[in-house]
Amino acid sequence: MNHRSHTIADAPVDNWVDRLAPAGLRPYLKLARMDRPIGTWLLLWPCWWSIALAAPAGTWPDLWLLVLFGIGALVMRGAGCTFNDIVDRDFDSRVERTRLRPIPAGQVSLKQAIAWMVLLSLVGFVILLQFNIFAIGVGVASLALVAAYPFMKRITYWPQAWLGLTFNWGALLGWAAVTGNLGPAPLTLYAAGLFWTLGYDTIYAHQDKEDDALIGVKSTALKLGQRTRPWLFVFYAVATAGIAAAGFLAGTGWPFYLGLMIAAGHLAWQAVRVDIDDSADCLAKFQSNTLFGWLLFGAIVAGGLAA
Repeated sequence: MNHRSHTIADAPVDNWVDRLAPAGLRPYLKLARMDRPIGTWLLLWPCWWSIALAAPAGTWPDLWLLVLFGIGALVMRGAGCTFNDIVDRDFDSRVERTRLRPIPAGQVSLKQAIAWMVLLSLVGFVILLQFNIFAIGVGVASLALVAAYPFMKRITYWPQAWLGLTFNWGALLGWAAVTGNLGPAPLTLYAAGLFWTLGYDTIYAHQDKEDDALIGVKSTALKLGQRTRPWLFVFYAVATAGIAAAGFLAGTGWPFYLGLMIAAGHLAWQAVRVDIDDSADCLAKFQSNTLFGWLLFGAIVAGGLAA
């Protein structure tokens, strides 16, 4: 069966939703971006990094927390994306990459989308209740960032910075779930994650720059234009320095720094090789941040075991 005609632009043609999910469930799974897992990984990585960084010296990260955060990232990314699609439904119908999303395509009504968002949010809230009281408070505090994000591209050329504040909240929440407090290490990791997001989401935004310019939506891709490459080096260099500082503050061992050098090499490869005028290449470089996440997670775990 050919899935190309109803596959959303940045989803793999052979994604599991189009191949395996019941037809009636597919629009809801697509609202939650379950046909495009990269966003879940990008939300999850700061959580897992922070959990690993907060683990007592010489021990493995808490496996149960890793599982809970994995489920939480999946459903909360889905709820956030559904909210984003509700807010952006008129814009999405006018952008080539997003016109097949379930709401503009007429596959899901506005009321159905709202109900789906509420359901996913409730599952996420149940996950949050498994943590300590302090972590629950940290988790609830993120909702203001999530609610404001879809409106940022209407008022600033730096919505990617707001996405960084939102998507890296797990750097705070993961640490809080392990320790019941916050400190310099998770705050530094959070700040570093902001610059990481500025890099990868600027690359992502170059896919839509022509449509965005026509409909009046702002982004760092439009702001930076042909100056994007040197700015990517700045964003990724600051992110790498911040991650190194977070590891130092957490007292992690020497393997962390070796692993971080390898991970930073991957970021440099993105900045050197990305073709900002090739949408397919932008998507591929954006998606490659899953590899960066694994490399850094391995570095933090190794550094913690050696501490």
